Amino acid sequence: MPVTYLKRAHGTERVDISATTATVARMLERLETEGESATRAYSRELDAWDPESFVIGPEEVDAARRSLPTTLLDDLHFAHRQVRAFADRQRESLGDFEIELHPGLVTGQRHIPVEAAGCYVPGGRYAHVASAAMSIATAKAAGVPHVTACSPPRGGEGIHPATLTGMAIAGADSIMCLGGVQAVAAMAFGHFTGHRAAVLAGPGNQFVAEAKRLLFGRVGIDVVAGPTEALVLADDTADPWLVAMDLVSQAEHGRDSATILITTSRRVAEETLGLVPRAVGLLPPGSVAAAAWEALGEIIVADTREEAAALADEYANEHVEVHAEDLEWWLGRLRNYGSLFLGEETTVTYGDKTSGPNHILPTRGAARYTGGLWVGKFIKTVTYQRMTREANAQIGRVAARISRTEGMEGHALAGDVRLAKYFPDEALDTAPR
Repeated sequence: MPVTYLKRAHGTERVDISATTATVARMLERLETEGESATRAYSRELDAWDPESFVIGPEEVDAARRSLPTTLLDDLHFAHRQVRAFADRQRESLGDFEIELHPGLVTGQRHIPVEAAGCYVPGGRYAHVASAAMSIATAKAAGVPHVTACSPPRGGEGIHPATLTGMAIAGADSIMCLGGVQAVAAMAFGHFTGHRAAVLAGPGNQFVAEAKRLLFGRVGIDVVAGPTEALVLADDTADPWLVAMDLVSQAEHGRDSATILITTSRRVAEETLGLVPRAVGLLPPGSVAAAAWEALGEIIVADTREEAAALADEYANEHVEVHAEDLEWWLGRLRNYGSLFLGEETTVTYGDKTSGPNHILPTRGAARYTGGLWVGKFIKTVTYQRMTREANAQIGRVAARISRTEGMEGHALAGDVRLAKYFPDEALDTAPR
């Protein structure tokens, strides 16, 4: 049966980012060619920020820490412990191994952290304190020796004290007060620190995201992040007020934040639709949540939970909440999401701020093929092999025959010369047949 839309998004037209791409490409070329002088020039031009040194010293970190209320400082430590503990367990799950695949042929796998990583902690409308732990602590849990972290200045001042403190608690080895494309380039090219990042991570605005995308290939990146998304799956047991509040809480990220309810209960759908204005009314004046909900909010009624789950997997949303019975069924059935929140007792807010699993997640349907940031993004999974001469008897002959079948004579000869050396009295037998 076709699903029913009680409310449908009307602001989903494709956004042309060609101008952003051109601007960022020009900036990156200049930043690479001219180096630190261009970084300083862009910071002065775009952020009115031109300090003697962009690198934050320990005295400034200590001053920021001392300026925070004790409760906030305790909260930052708690959030860091949660994120780090989850990342540590991820790291422990990555095991090296060695196996003899053929008599005399030993192969293996190793997990090696990259030498340096760059973590961007956004500024903008909010102080994104939680993002510091998500990227920096995860990189340190992976074993990255040097993590450079950047965050933009606030209105001619330095990094927000809570953000700066969070960056230090998370374990950043170098902290720079830099924002935007110039910050991404500084980490990628090693400006001011001498440490060129092999991997860039962390959310940011469209210019930060585009800079990471254009640098991908030269460096690794976490995800190509788009606007925040949230999807709630609900049955008749759901509390419409909690559902409405969760939708609105994510809509406050920005006018381009899409929030969706898919439910098997028309009653829950109708009550949630009626409660959203009340939830919006609790937000501070100037919140963009109402505009985001009006343009991109959706409420959909499905006949069955199977139909609801299939539709959710089509959306492949960044955050998926399940307010329904039989949570184990949903956990086993759903496949495409960045992070899953099972039961009304948890919420995207908890994942965003402090529960532990990473909040840097795939958007715009990318959850169909990838998860979010985790320790593995900062680790190279590499392989090795060693062989005895005796193992060449079969491995060498098979490899040479396959190479000749492919028309790659040089490859075949690399096997032939070993067989001739190790087994001089035996026929090569490396012609394809």
